[in-house]
Amino acid sequence: MVSMQSIPSEGIAVVFGAKGGIGAAVLAAASSSGRFSSVMGFPTDKDAALDITNETEIKHAASKASANGQIRLVLVATGVLSSRGAKVEKRLEDITPESVLAAFRVNTLGPLLVAKHFLPLLPRSGKSVFAAISARLGSIGDNRLGGWYSYRASKAALNQAIRTSSIELARRAPDAICLALHPGTVDTGLSRPFSGTRRPTLKPSDSAAMLLSVIDDATWRNSGELLDQNGLKIPW
Repeated sequence: MVSMQSIPSEGIAVVFGAKGGIGAAVLAAASSSGRFSSVMGFPTDKDAALDITNETEIKHAASKASANGQIRLVLVATGVLSSRGAKVEKRLEDITPESVLAAFRVNTLGPLLVAKHFLPLLPRSGKSVFAAISARLGSIGDNRLGGWYSYRASKAALNQAIRTSSIELARRAPDAICLALHPGTVDTGLSRPFSGTRRPTLKPSDSAAMLLSVIDDATWRNSGELLDQNGLKIPW
């Protein structure tokens, strides 16, 4: 169990993508930490009401969350590897406009809309954290294999959005932290078809515990960084 002792108690935690493998696990771990007076999960799958790319719905979620108290943690655990019916692009000839736009809408625009409406709600003093699940594949410096065009590009854009948001946030709430987080290779429905047999695979509950530990250990010096599940900095 992660104690989350670095975050002031009795605040609100908000998880987007709460029906996904990682999101559901983070929701459960944050709830069991006993650190928050309320832990709110917003599901964002096709069977739920909230659309991560719909600004009106994100704005409503922000209003609903802030009505419960001070928001101390926001984690966006949404993302797509490829759009429906499209394969992951291993070569340029695999790219379609639809697959690229779909990846950017969910992987970049969605978290950016959440940041737009939730960052202004973070307290001006005391630690608070806005984190979005990114990916090592979004690192330009770590890209040695190529492929995965839409996913890599949309996650790289997300990393830039987090970095830029951290600079703006620091002017208003210097104790607040913005993070992009790589969760590891997690055994979920999203990643299972691409995991392979040679790479280590984490259970969602293990990944969630590790991510919350990274969040707990993070300071303002880490704001704007891309960190892996062990708290190690990943190059841009």
